[in-house]
Amino acid sequence: MSAEDVKKLIEDGVEGAQAIISGEGCNLEAIVISDAFEGKTMLAEQKMVYATVNHLIQTGELHALGIKAYTKAEWEENKS
Repeated sequence: MSAEDVKKLIEDGVEGAQAIISGEGCNLEAIVISDAFEGKTMLAEQKMVYATVNHLIQTGELHALGIKAYTKAEWEENKS
């Protein structure tokens, strides 16, 4: 499973998402930016992202995915 494949799954699965994926192999980090996270807890945000790749985790194709989720406003404020 490539980082690009994971990026596509997340962007297709979370409304309006932009995903930035780093890492290699089956251990990846994801920064996900979407206004769909507005008003959600960190746990709810992570569940939204994990739902897009859960099948890969269950099959072992993806071992670990670290997630940092931001709304667009939070991203603009924190990216520097």
